[in-house]
Amino acid sequence: MSLAFEDRKKTILTRLASEEKIYVPDLAEILNVSTETIRRDLDRLEKEGKLKKVYGGAILSNEDPLEPSFEQKTTINQMEKRGIAKIAASLIEDGDIIMIGNGTTPLEIVRFLGDKKNITLITHSAAVLFLCKEVFKGKIIFVGGEVDTNQQSTHGPLAELMLKQMKANKAFISAGGITVEDGITDYDLDEAHMSQLLMERSDELIVLADHTKFGETTFAHICSLKQASFIISDWDCPAKWREILHKSHIPLLTAERGVR
Repeated sequence: MSLAFEDRKKTILTRLASEEKIYVPDLAEILNVSTETIRRDLDRLEKEGKLKKVYGGAILSNEDPLEPSFEQKTTINQMEKRGIAKIAASLIEDGDIIMIGNGTTPLEIVRFLGDKKNITLITHSAAVLFLCKEVFKGKIIFVGGEVDTNQQSTHGPLAELMLKQMKANKAFISAGGITVEDGITDYDLDEAHMSQLLMERSDELIVLADHTKFGETTFAHICSLKQASFIISDWDCPAKWREILHKSHIPLLTAERGVR
């Protein structure tokens, strides 16, 4: 016999307090209800401010900080981002069509494209567009749409329609978090959806993540780990994660310290 919501609520919050993250299928089995019931319960508890829903389950509401603004992110782990971007640029071949997602790490790729020939660069990031105007010599295609002024990017139906008309060799996206259970995640649903579209419209997906992103889950699911063609990180990528990715047959590339 299944429990009423108030009884389920006590069980859900008790397990969340002890485990820090809970999963929908586990709760459905424990409480003898459907996964749809659990998802509705999590919706109600999120509205009450008791938890934060993430892909596959929920975490404590204070465990998922708000995403910093684009300007704030430019000051964080600058050398690591530069090293990651240099490795990412090394994967780009003359004649490639590439998609660069929004974020301060993908942005840095543009600085390393000077020796590449006949590159077509597609982006929905205004920051990438502005930097391309200064240092990039190839063809630029900017994806228009609704503008997110805080994150300096576009999204929405118009952006989606435009992206679906194009195909690229490689897509480069940033990650807000990476875990085995939740895969690649982002802070924002719109940004996550745009990253999914870049992935769908490209032959290869390259995920850029500095060492602080491993073992973290942010709000919106992008894809599973195995959907990444490469993951690129910095020299402080945890040994545990190097082993996890190796066992999962996911290529990991790491930058060297001191890249300029």
